[in-house]
Amino acid sequence: MEKTLVFALSSSIELAKEIVAELGLPLGECEVKHFADGEIMVELGQSVRGKHVYIVQSTCNPVSTNLMEVLIAIDACKRASAAHITVIMPYFGYARQDRKARPRQPITSKLVASLLETAGANRVITMELHATQIQGFFDIPVDNMLGSPVFVKYYMNKFSEDRYDHNNFVVVSPDAGSVGRARNFAAKVHMDLAIVDKRRQKANFCEVMNVIGDVKGKTCILFDDLVDTAGSLCNAAAALVEVGGAEKVYACASHGVLSGPALERLENSYIEELMVLNTIPMPAGYTGEKIRQLDVAPLFAKAINRVYTETSISSLF
Repeated sequence: MEKTLVFALSSSIELAKEIVAELGLPLGECEVKHFADGEIMVELGQSVRGKHVYIVQSTCNPVSTNLMEVLIAIDACKRASAAHITVIMPYFGYARQDRKARPRQPITSKLVASLLETAGANRVITMELHATQIQGFFDIPVDNMLGSPVFVKYYMNKFSEDRYDHNNFVVVSPDAGSVGRARNFAAKVHMDLAIVDKRRQKANFCEVMNVIGDVKGKTCILFDDLVDTAGSLCNAAAALVEVGGAEKVYACASHGVLSGPALERLENSYIEELMVLNTIPMPAGYTGEKIRQLDVAPLFAKAINRVYTETSISSLF
């Protein structure tokens, strides 16, 4: 992989360091400058001419600033004659704006796709898109990696079948929209499936209505793609215990957005433990023990290697 360069931007420096360590490569030299007037400059510190360049950046909070860094970095690489530019976006911001829910609303995830292509990206590698159809917004290859294998390994080790009866465990989808991914996860960990039926009143607020499935006296694992303000997750956990009679509730989600009152809600919830992937850095100053991260650097390193060698990425899952 002598022609491979991996650059880290502001939001994913630690993850990028772990990725290059897995690959046995040094981290590419670049400097991201934020000027007093709000402008951004990304300056490459080494030649990228004829190289396969990988730019690692999650578009988490501050979403638009991190997105702008990616676009500027792509432009810098293109103008410096990089042979191929791949954007590794572990968390794809604006993914929840994937359709017009009401008249006169934008489809911002499509706009982001167009911006990445126009800037000069040749490929995008991301993880657990909130809506998989976003791949269709691009006219370049998009690899949507799955985080579930990491969770399967963790929970099969934590609750191994030789020590625990999996008939006493239930995987729970916190809403109807997550049933598909929760069902696949449940099949892999050999557990039953339940669903929390909820009615969303407005953005970032929901009311839990009912529990579909038998969770009484059982240990539940809530499974979702992301945790934002944690209202849905904490309400689902409350419904499982107070309505369904569950004994314990664990939770996992690929992306720990954890904005607003999320940390306080989680600390005061029925959730024993929340596992997230390190696609987004943990909130600054968090010292609690309830939220923990699992490492996805090995998966992204394998994806980079397979892109470089032109072999299948889907076979990883």
